[in-house]
Amino acid sequence: MKIRDLPLPPDIIDYYEKTGIIELYPPQADAIEKGLLGRKNILAAIPTASGKTLLAELAMLSAIGSGGKALYIVPLRALASEKYERFKEFGDLGIRVGISSGDLDSRDEYLGDNDIIVATSEKADSLLRNETQWMYDLTAVVIDEVHLLDSPDRGPTLEVTIARMRRINPYIHIIALSATVGNAQAIADWLDAECVSSEWRPVDLQEGVLLGSAIHFPGREIELPAVRSSRSDPVEALVLDTLESGGQCLIFDSSRRNAASTAARVSKVLASCTPPASASSPPTSHTSHNTSHTSHTSYKTPHLAELADTVRETDTDAARKLAGCIECAAAFHHAGLLPEHRRIVENGFRNNKIKVIACTPTLAFGLNLPARRVIIKSYRRYNPNYGMEPIPILEYKQMAGRAGRPHLDPSGECVLIAKSYSELQRLIEGYIESDPEPIYSKLGTESALRSHILSAITGRFGASHDELMDFLQLTFFAAQQETSHLRGVVETVLDFLSKNEMITMEDELIAPTTLGKLVSRLYLDPHGAAIIVDGLRLREEVGVSDLTLLHLICRTPDLRKLYLRKKDYEWIPGFACDMHDEFTEVPSEFDSGHEWFLGEVKTAAMLLDWVGETPDKNIETRFGIGGGDIRGIADTAQWIAYATAQISVHIKSKHAKRARELTERLKYGIKSELLPLVTIRGIGRARARTLHEAGYTTPGSLVKAGKTKIGRVIGQKVAESAIKNVESRDQAELFE
Repeated sequence: MKIRDLPLPPDIIDYYEKTGIIELYPPQADAIEKGLLGRKNILAAIPTASGKTLLAELAMLSAIGSGGKALYIVPLRALASEKYERFKEFGDLGIRVGISSGDLDSRDEYLGDNDIIVATSEKADSLLRNETQWMYDLTAVVIDEVHLLDSPDRGPTLEVTIARMRRINPYIHIIALSATVGNAQAIADWLDAECVSSEWRPVDLQEGVLLGSAIHFPGREIELPAVRSSRSDPVEALVLDTLESGGQCLIFDSSRRNAASTAARVSKVLASCTPPASASSPPTSHTSHNTSHTSHTSYKTPHLAELADTVRETDTDAARKLAGCIECAAAFHHAGLLPEHRRIVENGFRNNKIKVIACTPTLAFGLNLPARRVIIKSYRRYNPNYGMEPIPILEYKQMAGRAGRPHLDPSGECVLIAKSYSELQRLIEGYIESDPEPIYSKLGTESALRSHILSAITGRFGASHDELMDFLQLTFFAAQQETSHLRGVVETVLDFLSKNEMITMEDELIAPTTLGKLVSRLYLDPHGAAIIVDGLRLREEVGVSDLTLLHLICRTPDLRKLYLRKKDYEWIPGFACDMHDEFTEVPSEFDSGHEWFLGEVKTAAMLLDWVGETPDKNIETRFGIGGGDIRGIADTAQWIAYATAQISVHIKSKHAKRARELTERLKYGIKSELLPLVTIRGIGRARARTLHEAGYTTPGSLVKAGKTKIGRVIGQKVAESAIKNVESRDQAELFE
């Protein structure tokens, strides 16, 4: 099927033809034939790189051409940014694109002027709770990575968001996308959608298991002399074999530490290897090369040195290790890295400058980073309850799907590694020849339902018990089993909400209180909101410290706690004992919750260091975490601190002012005296401290001193930009 044959405006047809898209892939043609452009709901369960995004684009452009508006829902902020950058290319067609990634209690009404809006599922849920008007005007919605319905963390939110959108607009056009769905037809039935299911790929995928010096594929095997002759471990030999034929590698490892260690080992090997002539050009065939790898010219280039220097500007151990790897065309990638460092790695790999990434499985979900060969170094993951256990088939298929670069590789390979023939057979049968597990709703628990039942009540979808159950009938849970199974859990949740003054119940009628509306708008788990209310009231007479508020924030289920390492027991219990009077709740050391309490204390202590301006490298060392963890936890803590301030005002607590101030300090990682300075664009925590110590404590003091004096402190260009930013403000603000 030709792109020119589609019922689309000529400018859209011309746009795609100019980008080289002349003919549709078979799964894309199947979706068109099943009614994609006729507003028929579609579930596309097709492999990575088989054209799912184009299906979404065609549906959205068709909706916009009819005067509609489209929402593109993704699971991760990084993926939202990637899709936003892609859709901005439609600007030449007059298409306006926005991204909703702000505060979770913001309506973002200004985005209603756009034709396409990109948002995470949590943000989409929040926009619905806050009754954002343009959400009611949507005519098409794309749900990327719909298999995450199976995730205990993200699944319930995605499921309820879809149900609410269909409730407010039963005719909304739904396009759901996934590469790995074990029960695609069941999800399609729930969505009243046509199921487009295919194994077709533009680049053939070969899945095998390395044992000894051969990769065993189902029915055949390929000998790799480089593996047999190499003194290095199998992973390093597989990497060299891939790079010799002009490919790139993704290595999936079992933990952050292992990923960083693997990248470091690979970088040392690449530092003494000769890049092949084909390393930066498209390969013509996929063959293994019997090379000795004895040359001493490395993969190092000036461009990689520049990237490494950029990473080194952050003075942490992780940054130094990453920079050392990048210099040699390797890198590691995980959630513990700073977002800006992850972007450097991703862009370097896309540009074929970085040849190898060792990563954790999070990279397999969504981001567009295909590679010639995917190496799964370990197929087991640590479960704190059960120890090391095999990963799900779905997770394996997600990783394997990254193999094969369209228009560059004649085929892609995914390689597992076995140590015995019996293990090889288990891997082939258990992963390569198996289908992904079925997707099941994770909505049927009290923790999953608390927030969504409150939002249904505040959103006028649950004014009575019967109406609430009718709304739940729209969920994927209801499509898989009778909602009568939920009644007991629903009653427990309603009792909790009533006891904590978030709803009122009279006979069959249910109504939200002002507190309940506030909690739903703030996007807090009602259990966390109840903890905050109780904690604030408990400390009303004795007051609060920074640690008191930080620990209160850490007690909520919305914030991820830090695990305790062995060395943490040398100081965390003593710290908790010394600060006993600062906490709103302290369980007995013999209580089953005491270990959980120590995790809360560790997390609160980390945040205390953050707002106390402790350098990142010291926080990373003391708490055993990465810069990305610090920023991620601080961002979440900032949101909960903001919610705490809002709740404080509602219950007339005297702690509202301190909570508001702490919110800003968590945003920047500063002490209170730097708050006036960090509001200046380009002045972060480090420069603000430098200015303060030099005697410049307000925006007005910078203007008064002038560009020359301030330039001696923070550099001339930064000083000029900062003073210009200050001068553009209302003059009345300058000397406050």
